[in-house]
Amino acid sequence: MPQHWRAFMPRTCSHSFVVLCLTALVLLVIAPCDAVASKESSDGEPLNIVLLYADDWRHDTLGCAGNSVVQTPHLDQMAQQGVRFSHNCVTTSICWVSRASLLTGQWMSRHGKTRPNQSIEFWEETYPAQLRSRGYYVGHVGKWNNGPFPKDQYDFGRAYGGSHWLKQKDGTEIHVTRKNEMDAIEFLRSRPENRPFCLTVSFFATHAEDHHPDQYRPQPESMSLYQDVVIPTPVTGTPDHFQRLPEFIANEKNEGRNRWHWRFDAPEKFQVMMKNYYRMVTEVDAVCGRIMEELKQQGVLDKTLVIFTTDNGNFHGEHQLADKWYPYEESIRVPLIVIDPRIPQQRRGAVLDQFTLNVDLAPTIVSAAGLTPPARMQGRDFSELYQSETLVPWREEFFYEHPTVRDSSFIPSSQALVRRDWKYIYWPEFDTEELYHVAEDPHEERNRISDPDLTAPLQELRKRFAERKLEAALPAQ
Repeated sequence: MPQHWRAFMPRTCSHSFVVLCLTALVLLVIAPCDAVASKESSDGEPLNIVLLYADDWRHDTLGCAGNSVVQTPHLDQMAQQGVRFSHNCVTTSICWVSRASLLTGQWMSRHGKTRPNQSIEFWEETYPAQLRSRGYYVGHVGKWNNGPFPKDQYDFGRAYGGSHWLKQKDGTEIHVTRKNEMDAIEFLRSRPENRPFCLTVSFFATHAEDHHPDQYRPQPESMSLYQDVVIPTPVTGTPDHFQRLPEFIANEKNEGRNRWHWRFDAPEKFQVMMKNYYRMVTEVDAVCGRIMEELKQQGVLDKTLVIFTTDNGNFHGEHQLADKWYPYEESIRVPLIVIDPRIPQQRRGAVLDQFTLNVDLAPTIVSAAGLTPPARMQGRDFSELYQSETLVPWREEFFYEHPTVRDSSFIPSSQALVRRDWKYIYWPEFDTEELYHVAEDPHEERNRISDPDLTAPLQELRKRFAERKLEAALPAQ
């Protein structure tokens, strides 16, 4: 009898009951939609998956990550119950590319999605398709940003975003985070109980509503939060730090500078914008808490892999910039919290510092369902890092890439080789390099590309950069 069939049977049963069970399982095999080849949790049942996927949160937008202002009690509790990765990064820091990398487990160079209106190719190799083909009940609620939403590819699919307040059929408005919550809870309460499930909750918050003068629009009941707090300004938020950037960034045509004017170019404006940003963070945190409570009440939390992460980071006035895109730390490092029944008890609450990436999410999810990730996926199952009893060899560097948006004066393309101690940046449209010793210069204040003492290390970084760039673009074997 296949091992995963035994998981559906009582520990003790009569011969006749065994026959009945086997008959039922034969029928299960005949119906492909219910045939599940899955990773088993500790009590022998298929592992469910919930991905909580926020927007425009950088790695330190969590109380448990050392932020002394923001209130994220539910996510902090999740970090205590599971593990938190302190050096989780994205391979491209922009919504639509990062979300394509989430679905496919691939660098942009391979999946080729550089524009928001492009659909995902090779859909059958994405994690939702992989799990659905094995009998999982698969849902997506919230932001999509990958061309037309393929509703027929989901059992439960509702895509929306772009605004903090959404019009409903009755003419009233609902906050997008509140709708995320309602749709997620509906999915969990309406799902078939005899199938494992995979739900992606794709929050629009805290993405700014770019064309609205208020930029960040939280719910009215959140306005009492942070009223008496003064948000610290970034140490690199000075004119001098702006002028240290390459000249094609340090000008008023650049979109990062343009949006800095929208949000942060006056002390009073900075306080208003950041307080509203943090209010939206706390709203998302509350919804994550409610989803966790629903899983607990349904008795499935100990049978569910829960992942919280975000699509990219965000500048909050550092270098006198706003938004993301560029290969600096505020833009590329994002949170990652994992609750997994397979985490050994002694490791719960741990903070792991290996380089995990957004391209690792899809293979981790697919592997958690007991499947082999498709060959096109380039990431790696990061559950090895907390499941293994021995030290797991892991990446020490990665390749970062970003496409040109509109033209090189608006958002130029950028590439980088990122390590824990050094970061090499290349701007291909301007043939310009930067070099930062991030171990000693964590705010990236000193570009050392012209330092004569670093000629040999620079040559090695250039060589590895070229190799990693080539690897990212290689076709699947």
